[in-house]
Amino acid sequence: MPFLGNIGWPELVVFGVIALLLFGKRLPETMRSLGQGVTEFKKGLKGMGDEFENSNTNS
Repeated sequence: MPFLGNIGWPELVVFGVIALLLFGKRLPETMRSLGQGVTEFKKGLKGMGDEFENSNTNS
């Protein structure tokens, strides 16, 4: 991602500490929800790709 530049370990550690401070005990639940959202997004993309493939083979 061009707007982020080069992110190294120190930046990731700072981000993790900030996330821990903001979310505290809710962090595992928040990360789980984020992971489920990413999974659903990938499934949606795959479904769209499958539809595109099927429409190209049927034409």
